[in-house]
Amino acid sequence: MSSVNLGSWARPSSMLNQVNRSRSPTFALFNGLRKSPISFITPKSRTHPISSSSSVSENAVADSEEEDKPTFNFKAYMLEKANKVNQALDAAVALREPEKIHEAMRYSLLAGGKRVRPVLCIAACELVGGNEAMAMPSACAVEMIHTMSLIHDDLPCMDNDDLRRGKPTNHKVFGEEVAVLAGDALLSFAFEHIAVSTAGVSPARIVRAIGELAKSIGSEGLVAGQVVDINSEGLSDVGVERLEFIHLHKTAALLEAAVVLGAIMGGGSDEEVEKLRKFARYIGLLFQVVDDILDVTKSSQELGKTAGKDLVADKVTYPKLLGIEKSREFAEKLNNDAREQLSGFDPEKAAPLYALANYIAYRQN
Repeated sequence: MSSVNLGSWARPSSMLNQVNRSRSPTFALFNGLRKSPISFITPKSRTHPISSSSSVSENAVADSEEEDKPTFNFKAYMLEKANKVNQALDAAVALREPEKIHEAMRYSLLAGGKRVRPVLCIAACELVGGNEAMAMPSACAVEMIHTMSLIHDDLPCMDNDDLRRGKPTNHKVFGEEVAVLAGDALLSFAFEHIAVSTAGVSPARIVRAIGELAKSIGSEGLVAGQVVDINSEGLSDVGVERLEFIHLHKTAALLEAAVVLGAIMGGGSDEEVEKLRKFARYIGLLFQVVDDILDVTKSSQELGKTAGKDLVADKVTYPKLLGIEKSREFAEKLNNDAREQLSGFDPEKAAPLYALANYIAYRQN
């Protein structure tokens, strides 16, 4: 498999070289996915520093209550939205003929998970003036694609993993052939679901959203990140810029799509959409930095998936390149920068996104 040309994306200004140069991140917004790396700058001090022993729910809720409004109950919000997403997913992918493939699709799709991506989609829609119903098909579609990526990532030809969300991986239960097809079916149905099930939104906005989602997972998005990740295994010269490329595409792209789709479906202005796109890119990279930290600081039982697998596969990670403490500092900075993008929006409507950024920063699995 040929390597993606990084030269067209990243200019020679790595995060480590930017430590003492500027207080501004080199984070440019283009129509393409990612054109410039995010500079590594030591963050401002915060009340709740990231640590391996901190509680995700307590820290996330504490931050949302302390810095947003005490009336916002983040835990209740997440439970309500996740429950509605689960109901919508259950209804969308019903058990029907051929039963085997739908059983495999449902096995991974309904296996649990935090539902961060669909909740981000709904929250972004509501932030710009839309409602939950407008965003729900897109929210479900993003979760279907996310599930597809997990099924495929776990295959023997990829990460070769046996555990996902505390359960045997899809191919361990249904076999490799069915697992591949289950992922393919979820991918194709995601786009059908947006096109057929979205109501109260103009056709132009639906088409725009479908285009955004397709780009986020194709050869300029998730696939690009996956290819470079595979080709980087075992290499000794992988630097921070290539690591950023991998994660801005492999992880952040779909988180970005979730937020942008919500903003589009809710009728957000171009300025609002782009501001939320930038927010999403920060939290997308934040998600992966925290994931890298958890992989080396938590057990498989705590994570619900195989711990330490990146080390075994000789993959480059943020802790490997920067060390644990510098990785935590970088996560703090990404969280701060993400929340800065929410300035100018109604604080009450922005509270869920503000708290979700904290949740991603302080999660423990």
